[in-house]
Amino acid sequence: MEIMNKRVLVLGGAGLVGMAICRKVLKENPDELIVASLSEAESVEACGVLRDELQPDTIITPAWGDIFLPESLQGMSRRELMESADARQRLIDDILGELSEEVLGRSHLYQLIRRFRPHLVVDCINSATAVAYQDIFSSYFHLKSDLASIRETGKMPGNFLGDVEKMLCTLYVPQLIRHVQILYEAMRRVRTEFYFKIGTSGTGGMGLNIPYTHSEEKPSRVLLSKSSIAGAHTMLLFLMARTPDAPITKEIKPTAAIAWKKIAYGPVRKGGKPIELYDCPPENAVALEGKLPLHAEDVAQKLEGEVFKSVYIDTGENGIFSQAEFAAISSTGQMEVITPEEIARNVVYEIKGGNTGHDIINALDNATMGPTYRAGLLRQRALKIMQDLVEKHQCDSVAFELLGPPRLSKLLYEAHLLKLGFKTMEAVRDAEPEELVRVLEKTITGNKKLRSEIISIGLPILMPDGKRILRGPVIKIPPFRGTDEMEITEEAVERWAYDGWVDLRKENMQIWKKRMLEIFEELNAIPENDTSSQFDRERTYWLDEGEINVGKVVGWILDHEEKGARMKA
Repeated sequence: MEIMNKRVLVLGGAGLVGMAICRKVLKENPDELIVASLSEAESVEACGVLRDELQPDTIITPAWGDIFLPESLQGMSRRELMESADARQRLIDDILGELSEEVLGRSHLYQLIRRFRPHLVVDCINSATAVAYQDIFSSYFHLKSDLASIRETGKMPGNFLGDVEKMLCTLYVPQLIRHVQILYEAMRRVRTEFYFKIGTSGTGGMGLNIPYTHSEEKPSRVLLSKSSIAGAHTMLLFLMARTPDAPITKEIKPTAAIAWKKIAYGPVRKGGKPIELYDCPPENAVALEGKLPLHAEDVAQKLEGEVFKSVYIDTGENGIFSQAEFAAISSTGQMEVITPEEIARNVVYEIKGGNTGHDIINALDNATMGPTYRAGLLRQRALKIMQDLVEKHQCDSVAFELLGPPRLSKLLYEAHLLKLGFKTMEAVRDAEPEELVRVLEKTITGNKKLRSEIISIGLPILMPDGKRILRGPVIKIPPFRGTDEMEITEEAVERWAYDGWVDLRKENMQIWKKRMLEIFEELNAIPENDTSSQFDRERTYWLDEGEINVGKVVGWILDHEEKGARMKA
């Protein structure tokens, strides 16, 4: 796509790679560049640097906030979030609850995208680090102590509920899924055209034997969690790239240490704070006896006003390294180095339509095995064998509620009922909704075998009056949401009927009649003498069999109504 005159949102724009991409994007003269960062100070400073360096005509706008949190929790540190019962509950609801309009509206990421309506989003945030370094393993150790106490005393410690909630707040995969759901929905609604992710391998391209672990044990479970989340994130983006109404989606994964932002002398900071100096002279050496406390205040003397200062290289998200550390990590055979400018060049080249060979999504597309010609040929044989067996055993083979969701089974059985009652699509099209209702109710009432099969797989049958259902011992819709009993309201019944009840009401028959009309409108729009490959579903596809083909009709519904068509081979 052309970047000129477009609105570009760079998430993590004040970071090492983000700034390199902002500089490169500004040279393409976008209409507006939104530099989004975690803190206001970072974002405002980055915008100032970009204006001073390049003096562009482009509007440069700062934006800030944590894209993984709702708007109401912005500004709270991770520790503050975990210590607040109210904040924990809100997080749990937003991460593990249903994706609703309320959840979307509360999300800072959703609000950010809705506010700026970008044509292009470049995501430079190391999402895998943000999620994995919440450290579920530390949560486990706290919870383990609580569980041991319960086993020993039979009583629940006062902090038990809080520790359980903290564990739920640090579940990696639900957070990642919800993040991608919100991202996709926000971009879809504002018609974002392009999404580019700067991903990670989690290990700088090294293997399970990576000797660098951010001061954790080796091999680091947290580091491997980071790689796992990075891979899961890529697969979700792989799916987004196969979604027809999603933006064009690409990802680059640098597999080396990214460096550098600056080289300087000054305080060595950890967690944003200078490391304070302590001294323990030999005469005050601590004897190795009994137990070794991990934290002790009285074993070393604090050197008041003194902090650790040295020469360092700032590598952005990976922190600062000493001269010796950088020499080690960048040496041949170790992590080695890639510069942010090289990444930025590749990103902008890909956005403009170039092919760098470094797009992970494209690489996965080319490496996967899709549908084959042989399978297409054999499919016809499989369907013929199944049809022969259906006729031999005088049975129906409609839905088992194993493929799911229940809505699919509902549609298949409703189409099957129409086939039993009216045989052809023309007959359904021409019948009045009241006639459709009468015939389908008669079929359900008189066919015990069919009726029992439908309700036995968990699909209730909603009778024409909308006041009664035929059901088995278990129903799939509504799904379990913490309670085995659901309040029955008109709105709830409408939702449940849509999601997975075989619906015999007049309103639903009107929908089926409309579907048949639309199918014939498609057919009539095809010139009678057109025998080209232009159309997927022409007359012979629909009409050669005479009777309604249940699978074909429901496949059409999934394509047109559910927007569930396959996009790539």
